[in-house]
Amino acid sequence: MTQRMENASGYRWVVLLVYSIITVVIQMQWLTFAPIAREARIFYQATPLQIDLLSLVFMIAFLVVCIPASFVIDTYGIRIGIGIGGLLTGLFGVAKGIFATDYTLVLTCQVGLAVAQPFIINASTKVAMRWFPAGERATAVGLATLSQFVGVLIVMIATPFLIQADGEGAANLTAMLRIYGGVAAAATILLLLFLRERPSGDPGHSSTEAPFRFLPGLKHILALRDMQIVLLVFMVGLGAFNAISTCIDQICQIKGFSIEQTSMVGGILLAAGIIGGLTLPPLSDRLKRRKAFLVLAMAGIVPALIAMTVAVGYPMVLLGAFVFGFFLLGAGGPIGFQYSAEICRPAPESTSQGLILLVGQVSGILFVLGMNTVGVVSLLWLFVLLAIVSVGLCGRLTESEIE
Repeated sequence: MTQRMENASGYRWVVLLVYSIITVVIQMQWLTFAPIAREARIFYQATPLQIDLLSLVFMIAFLVVCIPASFVIDTYGIRIGIGIGGLLTGLFGVAKGIFATDYTLVLTCQVGLAVAQPFIINASTKVAMRWFPAGERATAVGLATLSQFVGVLIVMIATPFLIQADGEGAANLTAMLRIYGGVAAAATILLLLFLRERPSGDPGHSSTEAPFRFLPGLKHILALRDMQIVLLVFMVGLGAFNAISTCIDQICQIKGFSIEQTSMVGGILLAAGIIGGLTLPPLSDRLKRRKAFLVLAMAGIVPALIAMTVAVGYPMVLLGAFVFGFFLLGAGGPIGFQYSAEICRPAPESTSQGLILLVGQVSGILFVLGMNTVGVVSLLWLFVLLAIVSVGLCGRLTESEIE
């Protein structure tokens, strides 16, 4: 271990802060229209599918851009990789506000923002590996990951209050989009001013950084038995989360919940993820254990999924959403990312994280299609079964070496 890791630079928290801020902003740009879909349809005179497409382009673009973004981050470093994402976020965030009244131009801006997203969210393990000592890395990844949930919560709560009514009583989205554009520009400036490649005095790779080039590293990662298990587990866990969060209104509608109650279920799920992200990754760092927390995460979501499937009462569904978010988002995500980075050494960190996010996006799309064809309840029971299998898979993992 290098002297840098033994005497970690205090500047690491500045780097983590500006990285977390741009992560919050890109998530806000992703789901800007989700809580105001009905108002957006009227404002743009658009169909429901056209409004949904403003968010769906992020999932579609991720499938294409994920691996190239990880390649750039691991080959050219975090300042260039995250910097590309930040510049695109600022540019297209501002443009979306300027052209707020034109649906076609807004959709074009969403495509640009969708391209930016993988350059940002694929980099959390790289930032942690480069700037943080081993005993703080799961904590750093956890804080970076929960910033994604913070972004979603902000946009869900703030957007309805920021839209204005025009002279005929219809919602005008222009002011809201320009405010979000200004926030994106400010976050980009902060990122470019304060993001650094590595701590001062560190002339090159530490013992924990990846000397592999991208393609050999990718081959190395895919050949690892433990990483194969992790990918299967995340295909279940992250895919289920993507599907449940996307179809939360359908799930709650079946149970007879109001729109306000549906919003609360989604909010509780994300808030629980933030709480879990603040508590479980630091505990994992302190105990120097990863495997046990991954087993705990998948075991914890089993009763949560059962509650969300069979319960008809609002309090029980809220409890299920809380437990699901706490364990899956609080432990499974950040600790799983860091575990993967550790077992895949000396392969690039952003490549392993990008692969995890990629399989979760693919399975999430398939699960959403399943909910809309096979049925919501049938897919929820499938999630229960797959989660039980995933507990057993996590039990077969080998503990990582935390250097």
